[in-house]
Amino acid sequence: MNKILKVLLLLLAGVLIVLQGLALEAEGTVVGTITLILLALLYKRVTEDKSFYFQAFLVLFTIGHIFSCIGWYGPMIEDDGIDYYYYGANIMYIASYLMFILKIIKAIDFRSAYKELAIPIIVLLILDVFCVVIVSDTTKTSLSAYEYALEFIYNSVVMLLLSVALIDYLYRNDKKSMLFLIGSICIVFSEIIQLAYYYIIDDNYLGFVYSFFLVVAFIFFFLKSQVDYTGPQPVFLDVDDN
Repeated sequence: MNKILKVLLLLLAGVLIVLQGLALEAEGTVVGTITLILLALLYKRVTEDKSFYFQAFLVLFTIGHIFSCIGWYGPMIEDDGIDYYYYGANIMYIASYLMFILKIIKAIDFRSAYKELAIPIIVLLILDVFCVVIVSDTTKTSLSAYEYALEFIYNSVVMLLLSVALIDYLYRNDKKSMLFLIGSICIVFSEIIQLAYYYIIDDNYLGFVYSFFLVVAFIFFFLKSQVDYTGPQPVFLDVDDN
């Protein structure tokens, strides 16, 4: 059964990438939702030591996709109406990424990590602010004030996810943290390309690329969930990650 699920997930992931590349976003959202549900099922079946945070990430991200599905197939929003589906989906995505961030923050002794990584952390914070402002400004003329504020928060959380993943890798320097870092990098690439696709360049090729990076990110996140931490580098204090 598990092998069948894995094969089905790979097939659905391929279909999702093709649909997004053909600009069939409504159909792609449905396929993406089904894929997430099956991924959560696979995680539950194959993982002995289940992580609350990863399960919460999958649930919240799936709910976000469900909001997107309702947005495509539900009642039409009037031109001057509030797009609750847009807000609901993005809030769920933000909450899902926060689950990962909270898990890493819980596992790291930041006091000891900061002593060894003070300069990288400061540089990361500066780069985060710079990138969030630059990326968010691409949507400023296309969104309302509230939508722009939500987009700014969304981009901030995504960049924070990448920064925390990098700190986690420098702190632990093990396979699990490396998989998480690669997945986070793919998420950032996916989100930036998706913004370009929606607000700058209407090119179906970008739809293919951002969905590809999203699929790859989830593959690495799932692989990460199947690996145990080997602990921080010897120069850092050990912190229980249970």
